Amino acid sequence: MAIDVRQLRPSILTRMLNSTPLGYCISERQLRRHRNRAGYRIGDEKHVDLLRYTAWLVWSRHNPEPTKPPLDYEAMKEAARARNAELSAIGRDIGEIPSVVNPQRKARAAMDFRFFCETYFPETFSLPWSQDHLKVIAKIETAVLRGGLFAMAMPRGSGKTTLAETACIWAMLTGAREFVCLIGSDAGHARSMLESIKVEFETNNHLLEDYPEVVYPIRALERIHNRAKGQLYDGKPTRIVWTADEIVLPTIEGSRASGAIIRVAGIESRIRGMKFKRADGRAVRPSLVVLDDPQTDESARSDQQVRARLETLNGAILNLAGPGQKISGIMPCTVIRPGDMADQILDRDKHPAWQGERTKLVYAFPTNEKLWDKYAQIRADSFRNDGDGREATEFYRQHQKEMDAGAVIAWPERYNADELSAIQHAMNLRLRDERAFWAEYQNEPLPQDEGDSDQLTAEAIAAKTNGHPRGVIPLGASHLTMFIDVQAKLLFHAVVAWEDDFTGYVVDYGTIPTSSVPSSLCAKRRRRSLAWLLVRAWRVRSTPAWRNSRANISPGAGGGTTGPRCESSAASSTPTGASPPTWSTSSAARAPTLG
Repeated sequence: MAIDVRQLRPSILTRMLNSTPLGYCISERQLRRHRNRAGYRIGDEKHVDLLRYTAWLVWSRHNPEPTKPPLDYEAMKEAARARNAELSAIGRDIGEIPSVVNPQRKARAAMDFRFFCETYFPETFSLPWSQDHLKVIAKIETAVLRGGLFAMAMPRGSGKTTLAETACIWAMLTGAREFVCLIGSDAGHARSMLESIKVEFETNNHLLEDYPEVVYPIRALERIHNRAKGQLYDGKPTRIVWTADEIVLPTIEGSRASGAIIRVAGIESRIRGMKFKRADGRAVRPSLVVLDDPQTDESARSDQQVRARLETLNGAILNLAGPGQKISGIMPCTVIRPGDMADQILDRDKHPAWQGERTKLVYAFPTNEKLWDKYAQIRADSFRNDGDGREATEFYRQHQKEMDAGAVIAWPERYNADELSAIQHAMNLRLRDERAFWAEYQNEPLPQDEGDSDQLTAEAIAAKTNGHPRGVIPLGASHLTMFIDVQAKLLFHAVVAWEDDFTGYVVDYGTIPTSSVPSSLCAKRRRRSLAWLLVRAWRVRSTPAWRNSRANISPGAGGGTTGPRCESSAASSTPTGASPPTWSTSSAARAPTLG
């Protein structure tokens, strides 16, 4: 390729001069000083005229600067300071930024998110896209370029986090959004996503080719983040920020991404009032928010945390743009359980503005269940015998056509090296854990296991109320029992009436004393109250009053201080004046209803 010696870039000129038989003779730093001294006499801002440069060097050699008079100490100190400052500035200046390799490719990528992913991230997006991927990519492109709120539920391993990170990079590099807010389920999750974005800027050579105005200054940091504050380009600060929670791209004149910001936070972190002061004096607020899996397994199981995160989303996050501004949002998510945050956001009846879209790993399962049941048995036997399941894979190979019948898979290219198809991969995931498969890969979690059906609930207890006034014994009751649990400062008691078929009714319950009293009076108060309980007459509808004849008392922490002797048998009561009826216990007694 022909070289025009009248239009040489400084880096090329340096290499040319050092390529002569004389060897090394000049550095880029020396050439930069010569250009500063010679001005436009030897070239323009980006190029050097070799012939003029040579003439200037010859003229400088034969016309030395006049000798300056000796300097005093203070003048020498100031000269040294100025010289050191100049050397420091030269060392911090990143020099010339390389030219764009393919401007046409860069222009197309600015309007086509799919093309951007395929062109600049070929190692990341190596498999063919599924139809669901193309839907999600189209929604991301709409949100970035034209605005809107989009929630997309995708199976685990579908690359939704990678797409979210790439969308942030694309939005900043193309200048479509100057402030992007990336929010994770917690601060650690958000920082790990930002670190992944940093790695792309520092190592992706495809981005360096077409976005040198952004990537070249980042590479010049050489992962020494303290250099960011002092970095210069053409003698001006780039104002680059490179921290764990924030990236501010270099301020370069003519760059569409100049000064673009991405800031990360956990959904439970401080989000309100997020803004950034630019070098031109403008205060900017987020215009695009990306929420990647904004819930954890723990928060999805808690209705309180679900409500709290929804309130944060609708309150703090969607109002980040400030008054009179409209924010765009992208939310890749996975439904963990029915009614969780993702499940509610995806419901277009509850949140129509988010335009929720659910994708699945399998849209229709194979119809030949008998062969798949046999496959599952062979696979389980293989693992039980310390195998790796290859016998099941061989069985699937022999019957693949029959076993695949009726199946509709979302991503045919998604399966492992030891599997034969995406259908086998999906069925293996289902066999591994049915509940996890429906939640993580189908976004249709199974209903929660309610546990023991005999477990007490508030509704079940409320349904047991008997409707009788307190202290009144039902007509059908033939026995009355009292139970007392003795504690250090209180007596817990319950009085239950029983019918002959052991149907029970709680007549009264409570504590003695009913209010706090000095400790010195506790024992005396308990003895007096217990005596009153034992001789109290209970009113019965249209019949004489009943009294307790015996009581079952548990000594507890206060045993021996109550006064009356504690009986170990169940107590029974009969109407006043009547002979006590016989009493016997039975394991078949029904649970008493509450008064």
